[in-house]
Amino acid sequence: MVVRNGRSGGAWAAAAALLGTVAAGGCAAPQDDGAEPGGDPAQAVRGAAEALTRAGSSRASTSLEMASGGTRVTIRGEGGYDFRRRSGTLQVILPKDAAGESEHRPITELLAPGALYMKNRGAGVPADKWVRVDTTTLDDGNLVTGGATDPAAAAELLRGARTVAYVGEVDLAGVKVRHYRGVTDIAEAARQASPQVRGALAAAAKGFTTDTVPFDAYLDGEGLLRKVRHQFSFSNQGRTVAVASTTLLYGFGARVTVTLPDHEDIYAGRIKA
Repeated sequence: MVVRNGRSGGAWAAAAALLGTVAAGGCAAPQDDGAEPGGDPAQAVRGAAEALTRAGSSRASTSLEMASGGTRVTIRGEGGYDFRRRSGTLQVILPKDAAGESEHRPITELLAPGALYMKNRGAGVPADKWVRVDTTTLDDGNLVTGGATDPAAAAELLRGARTVAYVGEVDLAGVKVRHYRGVTDIAEAARQASPQVRGALAAAAKGFTTDTVPFDAYLDGEGLLRKVRHQFSFSNQGRTVAVASTTLLYGFGARVTVTLPDHEDIYAGRIKA
C-alpha cells in the first residue's frame, strides 16, 4: 500500500515521533496445505469481526514492526479489549533509541470509538497528562500511528477481504486454527464496518492511494480471530517504509475495564515533533 506523497508524512511522522527513532509475532508454519474446510474462505474471514462481538472481550498482544533503509524497529503492546463497547487498553513498549542506549517508559493507551488516549507520550507532554487523538482525522485511521492497531479495527478491516485462500491448519499456542491468506480492501471494509469503527477506516481509505492490504488471518473452530497480520507500506520522503502489524487475541471473556480521563487531565498544549 502506498500513501499519497502529500499525506504520507502524517501517519509516518506520528509513528516515528512515537518511536523517537528512524524507523511479529510468529506462529508455527502450516503443517500442509490440507483440504479447504467447508464454506467460502472469504466469507469466513469477513465474519471475524461479528464473531468477536459475540465473544464480548479478550486479552490482546500487539506487535508493530517497521523497516526503513536497513533499520528495523518493533513496538509491542499488551492489554485487553471489549469488542462490544469498542474500547480497550494497552501498555505499549517502545524500543531503545537508534544508538541502543536509552529505555522508554511504557505508554498507556486507551482505545475508544473515534479516539486514542495516550499517557507517558513524551514529546513535552507532562507525565500526569493524557493526549487525545481523533482517529477519524488521521491519514491511517490509527492503523499504525499509535504504535499498535486497534484490535477492533484489525478485525473490521477484514470485512473487505477478497481473493482469500485457505492455507491449512496450524497450532497456535495450543489451539488448532485455520490459516487464511488474502488481501483486503480498506474502502470496502469502511463501508461494511460497524459505526464505531467506520470513521477511522474511512479516513484510512482516503489517505492511501491503494486500498489493498495483504493479510494472514487465523480463526479457531468457533470462527474467533486468534491472530491477524496486516502488511502495510508507506512512501516517506522518497523511501519505502514497510510496516507489519500483528494482533494476537486470547483469553476470551476476560474482564476489560476502560476509564477515560477527565477533561482537565487531557493535555491541550503544544506537542514537540
